[in-house]
Amino acid sequence: MDSILRFDQISAADLPLVGGKNASLGEMIHNLHSLQINVPDGFATTTKAYHYFLDHNQLTQKISTELKKINYQKIASINAASKKIQNWILKANFPSDLSTQIAKAYKAIHKNKYSYAVRSSATAEDLPDASFAGQQDTYLNVSGIENILAAIKKVYASLFTARAISYRSNKNIDPNNIGISAGIQHMVRSDVGASGVMFTIDTESGFDQVIFITASYGLGETIVQGTVNPDEFYLHKPMLRNNFASIISRKCGSKKVKMVYATNGKATTRTVAVPPKQSEQFCLSDADLLILGKAALAIEKHYGRQMDIEWAKDGLSNKIFILQARPETVETKESRNHITSYELKTKGKMLISGRSIGHGIGSGVAKLLKSPKEMSKLKEGDILVTDMTDPNWEPIMKKASAIITNRGGRTCHAAIIAREMGIPAIVGTHTATKKIKNQQLITASCIEGETGFVYAGKSDYTMSKTELSSVPKLKTKLCLNLANPEQAFNFQYLPNDGIGLARLEFIIGNTIGIHPNALLNYKTLSAPLKKAITQRTSAYKNPIEFYVEKLTEGIGTIAAAFHPKPIIVRFSDFKSNEYADLLGGREFEPKEENPMLGYRGASRYLSGNFTDCFLLEIQAMKRVREKLGLTNAHVMFPFVRTVDQAKQLITLLDKHGLSRTKENGLKIYMMCEVPSNVILAEEFLEHFDGYSIGSNDLTQLLLGLDRDSQLISGLFDERDTAVKNQLAKVIETCKRLNKYVGICGQAPSDHPDLAHWLVEQNIDSLSLTPDTITKTFFALGKKK
Repeated sequence: MDSILRFDQISAADLPLVGGKNASLGEMIHNLHSLQINVPDGFATTTKAYHYFLDHNQLTQKISTELKKINYQKIASINAASKKIQNWILKANFPSDLSTQIAKAYKAIHKNKYSYAVRSSATAEDLPDASFAGQQDTYLNVSGIENILAAIKKVYASLFTARAISYRSNKNIDPNNIGISAGIQHMVRSDVGASGVMFTIDTESGFDQVIFITASYGLGETIVQGTVNPDEFYLHKPMLRNNFASIISRKCGSKKVKMVYATNGKATTRTVAVPPKQSEQFCLSDADLLILGKAALAIEKHYGRQMDIEWAKDGLSNKIFILQARPETVETKESRNHITSYELKTKGKMLISGRSIGHGIGSGVAKLLKSPKEMSKLKEGDILVTDMTDPNWEPIMKKASAIITNRGGRTCHAAIIAREMGIPAIVGTHTATKKIKNQQLITASCIEGETGFVYAGKSDYTMSKTELSSVPKLKTKLCLNLANPEQAFNFQYLPNDGIGLARLEFIIGNTIGIHPNALLNYKTLSAPLKKAITQRTSAYKNPIEFYVEKLTEGIGTIAAAFHPKPIIVRFSDFKSNEYADLLGGREFEPKEENPMLGYRGASRYLSGNFTDCFLLEIQAMKRVREKLGLTNAHVMFPFVRTVDQAKQLITLLDKHGLSRTKENGLKIYMMCEVPSNVILAEEFLEHFDGYSIGSNDLTQLLLGLDRDSQLISGLFDERDTAVKNQLAKVIETCKRLNKYVGICGQAPSDHPDLAHWLVEQNIDSLSLTPDTITKTFFALGKKK
């Protein structure tokens, strides 16, 4: 009976006997069932059965001899040996006693309603330092003992695919020391439900306080193969543990196809189109996501490390099952003792964008390849551009300086292998093979957040490393200015004391892209405008919910990334010309000669035709603090001209439930950027918890110049005596009144001498751009 083990007889200690996948399944069945984590039942053939099969057919020595003949520098040599060995295995016969044992085990678990997945589980895969990323094969929707036996034989043969042979050679794994087990597992009816992968870590930044979930309709092979662009979600672990609805980000993938059971012919599965109305919706509910998130927390806690987990939702029972759990193999190996920073100095024309994989830049000649048969065309340092990759591409992927695909999400094959090899990749671009020309010199940039960009030509860039242990401790807090939530997980590694200025403009302009009044007045819009808005908002309950939820997610992502450090969220400060550029904006915005000094800030929030728009921002902040539980997020008003406006703003917040209490700890700040804010500082500060100095606007208004005018731009200097005089006065007033005072304007980022001066004035914090904060730490840490 050493040849067969039921899953409930297996634990992690049995890895040498049943391989990584099956050992993990047994471990979860033994230890996590009491936590309502469902794992489909089944049994495994052991590695002893595999070796018995080889010995019975006199293949053990024959295979070993063939592997020694391979010239690993030549792909043709690997392919030839692979084909020969696989043919030997597929033509071999099971020993009769082994086939009898398998048939008996199958009969014991078989029920008419089930079909089975026959999955490979090698002893040298799903390890902390070797993922194998689908190196061996899996066969889905298999039923009947003869088909089960045939599939097991194919699993054995897949141990010797060219990609697997090459991978083991690269990892210096002795082929004579490996074995393979086949797991025969009840299929979950995700063909009429959904499936996907989740990680208990952000796969790109290595940020370990989130759970990253990908999901698509149908069987999970489409996500792994990269044939579908899935939905993507992030959950915040600390808030999930505290039972908050911790979903901080949702992205609706195109999900144009799904894999389902085949009912006719030899094929057991087929790929079909997803109806547009269905593909435009999220394939999981919030309740589903929270079930998955809690399962991920339990699995991570049990294994004591970050995990890579496969799951499926049964469309008949609506139950969620865990199909696999393995150690996450890339980010957990990265050292966090230092920070690697990149800065693009030049950019060519942006050709295309997609999902960014890894953190780096690759430049080279684009090679558009249609299949692995064209591998010889890719030279060292070229950029591989193709529709999608599968494990057959792996022998040449390590040669590429970057990988770009039309299809795939962040858990597809190309993404997994690119991360493991340390190669930047951009997946899910849709049209890379059309927009990029063969032999074109291009640059792939994966340093600008979750979106990766492909630029024409070779871009110049700099790279620097900072040892975190050497960053000095300062009395003055150094915070970050941040606009793009997609950069939050990477930037939280920088030395910082939180976020001094989180701007909503990026979220509204880039993520939402629609004027809020167009959403509030949707029913009265023209048909073409309605259609455009419907296309962008279809995954949400209604257009207004889309706006509020996208604001909530953007703010929530930043707050989660820096939790428990405080973040100060500035309410929107678009000017009329900037709002007009949003979809539907020209229907609602006035034309102003000087928008910089016009309809912005508090004046906009309190005016009749924008107040309802501002209430959506209040609603989003309430969700961040109350629904997501991220009470480290505080608020700030920009461009408040009069004390009466200040009073009205606080009244508006109180009326709509965003009030300060001892229990909730909310802080309400104001930008100090108008001369009246300096002159009447004491009166303004009666209503606020402090000031954040906006040095750009304050300098402009104190010196009476337009900072955007090239004719007088040379006069713009925050270090002017008049400006410094007013800065000193503001800081002194805030300190005397025991109010917070910081600066979030550009000045201390651009001028280290001004940063020193502000510290001497006893300012509480400097908020800096990400590219300057580390060097400012070092500059201020030096004794004068």
